[in-house]
This record gives sequence, structure tokens and C-alpha cells, in this order.
Amino acid sequence: MLIQVNGAPIYAYTGGKTFDAAKPTAVFVHGVLNDHSVWILQTRYLANHGWNVLAIDLPGHGRSGGKAPESVEEAAGFVISLLASAGIPRAALVGHSFGSLIALEAAARAPAQVSHLALVGTAFPMKVSPALLEASVKAPEQAIHMVNVFSHSTLSPPPSTLGAGTWLYGGSRALMRRVLASNRETNVFFTGFKACDSYVGGEQAMQAVHCPTLFLVGRHDQMTPPKAARALAAHARQARTVEVNAGHALMTEAPDEVLFALRDFLAE
Repeated sequence: MLIQVNGAPIYAYTGGKTFDAAKPTAVFVHGVLNDHSVWILQTRYLANHGWNVLAIDLPGHGRSGGKAPESVEEAAGFVISLLASAGIPRAALVGHSFGSLIALEAAARAPAQVSHLALVGTAFPMKVSPALLEASVKAPEQAIHMVNVFSHSTLSPPPSTLGAGTWLYGGSRALMRRVLASNRETNVFFTGFKACDSYVGGEQAMQAVHCPTLFLVGRHDQMTPPKAARALAAHARQARTVEVNAGHALMTEAPDEVLFALRDFLAE
């Protein structure tokens, strides 16, 4: 599904279902060098169980046009514009990593428009090492390797995600290369990591959120360790934390656990 947002075509995966304004809607926001495909299992389930799902490619990423956002605040403004363009008065926001900060900031800016907020693999502050920032520009292949080593805690996923025998490292590297190549004008690798590293408004944003918030963290996450979400959780009004047996790539390493946590949270 393509949605015109701020004059640019934005791709949103709908789980194979036609958008129905009468149903509740969940918007899924990916992290750095990812796209809508990281949410395949979770979005297909919800799409077949009474929800509209819009798993987006951020502007300048994957199948979406437009300019890649250079800050969390800019990306949050885009999400709010997306809701308006799609005619969605209220939605649940689900974000992973960089996407979790985007969802958080959007929920703070438009609290009446957000029914639920799920922060997956989140942290605040979400600092990025200078070595990784430099490598994302000068040696992107090396940086992709570094991210994958730190993001995964297993080599192959359970059968319920991508199929038995799938190599998580290889699949993730291929996705990152594809997303990086999708934008020839902007290095979305560096831009995304710089946006995470520069974001300072997390605690203030969390205090402005009115809806229930789920902190969904990976027990073995080296990119955003569970303890790195505590500062945000301390400022949340209605917070629940669920820890799953996974690294930073929660959706593929613990697909069922992530799905069930989101399903139960959105049912509230």
C-alpha cells in the first residue's frame, strides 16, 4: 500500500489485508537499515485478527520515497503526518530501536492520537559508539558486520519466523545492504545512527505520553541492554516490561514471544 505523505509516496505493508477504517490500527516503525519486513510475523497475525496494520518503510528507505529523516523529532513529525494522510484518528505505535524513539516522540507530540505505545529493543539515551558512526560512513560493510554481531544471540531462528535453517546473520546483512542501496543520495546508515545518538528528549517525551506503554526487551541484547530502558520506564505513567529470550533482533529471534506480548498488550 502506498500513502502520499508530505508529497512523497510511503510504502506500508498491510499484512495482506485491505485497509479498513472501521478497524483499530497499529503502525510499526523499523530501526536503522531495516524496513517493514522485520515485522512480517507480528503484522500478518494482527492483520488476520481484527487490526489494520501499517508496517512502514521510513522516508528514503526501501520502497518509500522522500527525504530520510535526520532526527528522531523529524521522523516523529512524519509519523503524525502519516496518520493524517491515511485518515487515522487514533493508532497504536510499535517501534523497534531507532523506531522506538520515533514512536515515543510521536506519542508525546500527539497523545490524543495514540492508543498504545510499544517500545521494542529500546534505550535512552541510545548512544552509538564513535567507531560505529565512523565505520557507517567509511566502511559500511564493516559496520554492517559489527551491528549484526552485536544484534544477534543465535545463528538461526525458530521455525515460526523465517523457516528452519534460515541464517539470521546472512539475512540481516542482505536486508541492510538492500536498504542502504535504496537511497543513493543519503547514507541512511549514518543518518539513522546519528539521529539515535543525538536524541536528548526521551525522558521529557515519556512524561508527556498518556497511553499504556510496553517495554519489550531482549535478555541478551548488547545494542540496547534491558537496563538501558529503565530510565524511560521510570517516567512512564502506565508501564509494563516484558523480557524475552533474544538479542536486539527480537522479532526474528523470539518471534512468538514478541507476537504474544504485543497481542496481549494491544488487547488491553
